[in-house]
Amino acid sequence: MNKTTLLQGILPAVVTPMDQDQRFVRDSYKALLANVYAKGVHGIYVCGQTGEGLLQTVDQRKSVAEASMEFSPAGKQVIVHVGAYRTADAVELTKHSSGLGVAAVSALPPLGPYTFAEIHAYYQAIAEASNVPLLVYFFPEICPGIKTTEQILELCAIPNVAGLKFTEFDLFRMRRLKQSGAVLFNGRDEILAAGLMMGADGGIGSFYNIVPEMFVELYGCSLRNEWIAARDVQDRINNIIQITLKYPLFPALKQILKWMGIDCGPCVQPRQGLTADQSRKLRQQLEGSGIAFRE
Repeated sequence: MNKTTLLQGILPAVVTPMDQDQRFVRDSYKALLANVYAKGVHGIYVCGQTGEGLLQTVDQRKSVAEASMEFSPAGKQVIVHVGAYRTADAVELTKHSSGLGVAAVSALPPLGPYTFAEIHAYYQAIAEASNVPLLVYFFPEICPGIKTTEQILELCAIPNVAGLKFTEFDLFRMRRLKQSGAVLFNGRDEILAAGLMMGADGGIGSFYNIVPEMFVELYGCSLRNEWIAARDVQDRINNIIQITLKYPLFPALKQILKWMGIDCGPCVQPRQGLTADQSRKLRQQLEGSGIAFRE
C-alpha cells in the first residue's frame, strides 16, 4: 500500500506541555495524547505552530517526536513538523523523525523575506532527506513567500512531496489543489466541514486538542455525506472558537486543557499566559459550550 493512502482523518495539532523552565513534560504529554486518542482521532501533528516547535531547541523537538511515537497506539498517524529557521536544522529533524517511522513529516516555509526559489530549495532539501512523505504547508497569513496556486503545485511536484496542509479560507483554491491529486489537510478549524466537502482528506487543527470528539463527529458526518449534520457540528465548534479567539490563542488553549484536567504548563517565552481577569472571563463564557471541564 502506498504510504500516502494512510494520510487522512482528524489529527490534532497537539500542544507541547512545558514546565516553568520551558522543558518538555512527558507525563502531561502522555495524558494529552491518551485523551485525544480515546476520543477517536486518527493521529497527531507534532511541533507545529500550536506545538510551538519553532520556539524549541532541536534536541527538545527530537524528544517530543520520540514521545509521540511511544505514546501513539499502533495504526495511528504521527506527522512531525520539521520546519526550522535553518535548512540544516530542518534536515536534521527530518532525518531523525523519518528514522522513527513516522507517517510523514511536514514543514512550514522558512519564515522571512525569502524568494520562491529559496523556499523551493528548502523543501527540496527536506524531501531528499526524508524516507517518508513530506507535506508542505501553505499558510499565507504568516508565510507570504508562497503566493500563487501554481507555486503550491510546483512544490507538490517535488519528488517525495505527498501534498500539503492548507491553512487558508479560499475554498476555490483548495479544490483546485485537491483536483491535482495532492493529499490535502484542511488547516482552518472554522471551515472543516466546507473543506471536507471540497475534497480535503482530513483536518489538522488547534482546537482539536480540547474538543477532539466534535471534530471526529464532523468527519464521520462527511464520510456519510450528512452535510447538514456536519454543518451543525461545525456551528458548535465555531461557538467555542469565536469565544476563545477573543484571547491570546495558545495560552488560552493551555488554560482550557488545565481546566480539563491536563496541565500542559505555560507557553514558551516570549509568549505570556492569560491574566487572572482573562482566565475568569474565558471560563465564564465557555460554560455550557460542550468542553468537558474537570476543575
